[in-house]
Amino acid sequence: MDNLGIIAAGGPAPGINGVISSATIEATNRGRKVIGIIDGFKWISMGDTSKVLNLDIQNTSRIHTTGGSIIGISRQSPLATEEAFKNTVSSIEKLGIGNLITIGGDGTMFLAKTLYEHFEGRLKIAHLPKTIDNNIALPDYISTFGFETARDVGAKIMNNIMEEAKTTGRWFLIITMGRKTGNLALGIGQSAGATITIIPEDFKKEKVPLDEVIAILEGSIIKRMSMGREYGVAILAEGMLDKIDPVDLGLMDKDNMGRIRYVDVNFGQLLKNTLAEKLSEKRVKVELVHKRLGYEMRSASPIPFDVDYTRKLGYCAVKYLLDGKGDGSLVYVRTGKMQAIPFHELIDKKTNSIKVRYVDKNTEAYEVSQKYMIKLKREDIETPATLKKLSEQTNLSSSEFREYFAKIFR
Repeated sequence: MDNLGIIAAGGPAPGINGVISSATIEATNRGRKVIGIIDGFKWISMGDTSKVLNLDIQNTSRIHTTGGSIIGISRQSPLATEEAFKNTVSSIEKLGIGNLITIGGDGTMFLAKTLYEHFEGRLKIAHLPKTIDNNIALPDYISTFGFETARDVGAKIMNNIMEEAKTTGRWFLIITMGRKTGNLALGIGQSAGATITIIPEDFKKEKVPLDEVIAILEGSIIKRMSMGREYGVAILAEGMLDKIDPVDLGLMDKDNMGRIRYVDVNFGQLLKNTLAEKLSEKRVKVELVHKRLGYEMRSASPIPFDVDYTRKLGYCAVKYLLDGKGDGSLVYVRTGKMQAIPFHELIDKKTNSIKVRYVDKNTEAYEVSQKYMIKLKREDIETPATLKKLSEQTNLSSSEFREYFAKIFR
């Protein structure tokens, strides 16, 4: 088992081809055969070893600036059944893979850890942190690859939407990708200067009623109207679907990893309908538009940051595997140097899953994001003059306005 395998799983992220390119070039120059496993774990979990691509310098040398993945990707989990895992193990052995680079997020990293433990040292694995969600717990808040490109693409789209909102006098409700965390939504919101961004980390409670989220949006709209502007853009992380009380959301399908299929939930339409109803009750006239921002960012061509970043990651992964520096770890680059964290150190012992990086509210970075949003604050409803100005935008009296919006601050 002397071959080096490369596999990408989960969802696409800008920079996958950069990793494949640099890893292939370095491994080939070291005399190793490189096998690209097609479509993630999909085929090898069925025992099919024919779906592979022999990678070499010729077919990878100029792919580092392109989006997507030349070896495909999938969310198929080899842990779905005992048979699927056995097929995956036997496929790796049949392909003669002794060193494996896995490219993915927290779910893929857990799969890599499970495989590493099963092989008991016979398979070395380097996992590279790929996710536009930026939710892998790398030290010093180092970005996962793909995040910076996704933020750049998202911010550019948001700038156009913000101009559209201003031109047409509308409010746009934008749902961005971001499973569990608000890193991407907040990153886009800050970069584009969105009117308000709402993320799961904003809330202390484990579950939040939908009407509380709606009240926050209402407050932002009414406060901005009191400033003479009847348009705006609100960004919400799709991870809010896990935060909002499921009773308010209805049934939702799950993917092959047992997670809610956010793409199948029309969160934007739900928000628009509920928000429109609540505003209408207060005689507030606003035209609402909802849009989901997601696939536009995932397979985009990487910006120079991610081109450079993934070239380093691919090289370091091969160096880690072939120079005997370790056996199974998350590999990343810090201050220009290769770093590795053993898989067992990344496990949350309470949940037996990979640790998730959430937005840290105890930072100036988060503080700045809040300072530049148009958001109803406690002092707004406690200052008589401000309260009067806000309530005049509605059919509520000052006391009724204060009582209704007090739910936001409980």
